[in-house]
Amino acid sequence: MSATPHGIRYSAHRPVVMGRNGMVCAGHPLAAQAGTSVLQKGGNAFDAAIATAAVLNVVEPLMSGIGGDGFIMAYQAEDNRLRVSNGTGAAPYGATLERYRDGIPMKGILSVSVPGLLNAWLDVHSEYGTLPLSDVLAPAIGLADDGFPVTHHLASAIAGDALLCEFPTSRAIFTRDGSGEPLRAGDILRQGDLARTLSAITEQGRDVFYRGEIGEAIVRFSDEQGGLLTMADLNDCSARWQDPISTDYGDYTVYEAPPNSSGHILLQELNVIRQHDMASLGFGSAASIHLMVEAKKMAFADREAYVADPDYIDVPVAGMLSAEYARERAGTIDLERASENVSAGDPWQHQPAGQRQSPAGVGARRRGPRSEQEDTTCFVVADRAGNAVCQLQSIQSGWGSSLVAGDTGILLNNRMTYWHLDQDHVDCLQPGKRVRHTMNPVMVFRRPAAGNGSNSSSRRLAYVLGTPGADCQVQSNMQVITNLVDHGMTVQEAVEAPRWKHVGDGTESTVPHTALDRLLIENRFDGAALRQLRAMGHPVHELDAWDGVTGREMALYIDPDTGALHGAADPRYDGYAVGY
Repeated sequence: MSATPHGIRYSAHRPVVMGRNGMVCAGHPLAAQAGTSVLQKGGNAFDAAIATAAVLNVVEPLMSGIGGDGFIMAYQAEDNRLRVSNGTGAAPYGATLERYRDGIPMKGILSVSVPGLLNAWLDVHSEYGTLPLSDVLAPAIGLADDGFPVTHHLASAIAGDALLCEFPTSRAIFTRDGSGEPLRAGDILRQGDLARTLSAITEQGRDVFYRGEIGEAIVRFSDEQGGLLTMADLNDCSARWQDPISTDYGDYTVYEAPPNSSGHILLQELNVIRQHDMASLGFGSAASIHLMVEAKKMAFADREAYVADPDYIDVPVAGMLSAEYARERAGTIDLERASENVSAGDPWQHQPAGQRQSPAGVGARRRGPRSEQEDTTCFVVADRAGNAVCQLQSIQSGWGSSLVAGDTGILLNNRMTYWHLDQDHVDCLQPGKRVRHTMNPVMVFRRPAAGNGSNSSSRRLAYVLGTPGADCQVQSNMQVITNLVDHGMTVQEAVEAPRWKHVGDGTESTVPHTALDRLLIENRFDGAALRQLRAMGHPVHELDAWDGVTGREMALYIDPDTGALHGAADPRYDGYAVGY
């Protein structure tokens, strides 16, 4: 047994939280408690997920909220159905390349894209929820109105954002008596305007946001600040239901969100590393880290070449996820040396017949948007009936645009900073187009044993997991999956284990999309492994032992024999798992 207090096979400083009736693992203890309280009142996992999401809007405002966007992966156990609600908003209709000829600002009103998250919340609740929306949003409304104590992490984040503490509507909320002095740990943060906005949504539904007084207030604020949002942008915004994409890994099938999510990257990474016996390489060895980093580089190169809003361009998803393509890409890895300047492969050659083209054809298959139908924080939820949710929601970088929209209490996103302005780039800015996202919800199902059938009705949900962290997400998720599957870790051991993040010049999601190539790696890894990685040519940069740059994983496991729910929350920030 590990010498750490809660380690079973590997180190763990927190216990695996267990329950029979429900589990919520979220980025703030009050959010996890809120989700659990909804379960205890008779709600299901979908009710609990929306309650958790709304509370995170209140208590973790720097990460997410209805001024942003997100993805919700929903598993309904009764019909064994897995779907993704894509709540990502588009670039405003006024967001032309000419308008941004001088670049995309990181903060302020011109960094704001159309907020789509609320549509996804309400679509999931309408489709699967059992409690009234007023009951589901009540915990968030109460915390926003009555207030809650600011954590040390939140206090540090407030103090670290100058615009948030200077802009009048934001300063009035997040500084002491609106003075500009940041709230300190233990101060009470109240958000009365946000409470009124959430209350209006419970009473009037989505129309009050996308067609009514709240939307009008957002647009009025945008106009006053010189922004681009219009009522037409809000009117035309909708979420959509999508089928997940998947690949096999060991005895499991891993499901992800399709483009415009970057979920394909995780699946491509797993396809490449499964060409080797990861278990025999050992956790934390230079060989295993090297393989994962090289797989990451290849998948990111493909994203840069081929992936954007599938309403505007054909994306070779089947080719990128094919077994033949994975073997082809894995065969190019030098097991002794880190690669430089990794190029995209040619997944078009592995697309089904009739769907193939050469890399030179990138962009040639662009088309106009299809008509839409009504249809970053991460948390995971499961209930006793076997329903589960993996949800990511975001306002892009910390505090988004740093602007609260007038008297709505809504902190607006800065998602425009994900766009490319090069007309030859596959993910080039276009009005009404959805930008490529880093958010990727994950569910892992155990495949039936040989002879017990192979269709999806035989699958059993095993793990639900995910993390915030932009381009780190698909890297951290890969590491956690191999921790669980290849190394037999408990969920808590898997999220606490030391992690790394590779930064690649030209493949970063946020403007300017360039960066110094580095392998950022927590210094809890074995020193000999770090020396070997350097010798192999990896630009190793050691991080502190628990550096949040490697993400904040949330994970749960469902015991196939007892149905017990095992929950884990990453200790790198304020996350907690609550079960009952």
